[in-house]
Amino acid sequence: MPAAPRAPYFVRSFERGLAVIRAFDADHPCLTLSEVARACDLTRAAARRFLLTLVDLGYVHTDGRLFRLTPRVLELGYSYLASFTLPELAEPYLEQLVAQVRESSSLCVLDGDDIVYVARVPTRRIMTATITVGTRFPAHVTSVGRVILAHLPDEEITDRLARAALRPLTARTIVSADGLRAELRRVRRQGYAIVDQELEEGLRSVAAPVRDRDGEVVAGVNIAVHASRNSAESVRRDLLPHLLATVARIEADLGVAGTVTGRAPAAFPCTGTHR
Repeated sequence: MPAAPRAPYFVRSFERGLAVIRAFDADHPCLTLSEVARACDLTRAAARRFLLTLVDLGYVHTDGRLFRLTPRVLELGYSYLASFTLPELAEPYLEQLVAQVRESSSLCVLDGDDIVYVARVPTRRIMTATITVGTRFPAHVTSVGRVILAHLPDEEITDRLARAALRPLTARTIVSADGLRAELRRVRRQGYAIVDQELEEGLRSVAAPVRDRDGEVVAGVNIAVHASRNSAESVRRDLLPHLLATVARIEADLGVAGTVTGRAPAAFPCTGTHR
């Protein structure tokens, strides 16, 4: 599928600079110039200019051969978190939930076609991938993604499923648009989602939507468990009531605080005078 045409204001060089930053991750903390160029589909000369600019700005460090991100990159994400009150509001409730069920819990929002973890309280590691604040997964294969997607307008759901990469991550992954659409309708009706080993073998999760004071779904909270210790039925019977009670407490505080959020990185309430 050809790339959508860019608007006249679009700054391609800025897009490429951000791509250079995103080339570094947990599996590739240090990269050579050639590796960055290849990952970002840039010429070596262009990759060198971007990297050295980031070095001058303090976002990248180099020993002359290898490049790596510096802690200053955290400032980019902190600006978002500092203006987004929901994670701070939800975290004490997630901690209480984890103490009750002795399983990990997270708060996630929708960003494009991915869910992004914005708050997390872990107990033990149950996934191959390390999950931290900022971790992303395709929304359609996660319980928390499905409870958010399920409450989008039907036309938007159709558009998202049409462009989603519906590939099998496990033998259980739903890979048809019709199957996903039916599952999202079921999630919308019942008010929660259980995903059984579709993202990773051995991982079950249950999620419920978080609504703001206007009733709009703005996030989701999940509980993730190991399939060998928790059947789908025990997740529904033993964990779901605690999850729904936690979400109700978060929503009550959202109503009191008057916090209105949107799917990341949508606009947040900005009031007062700005210089």
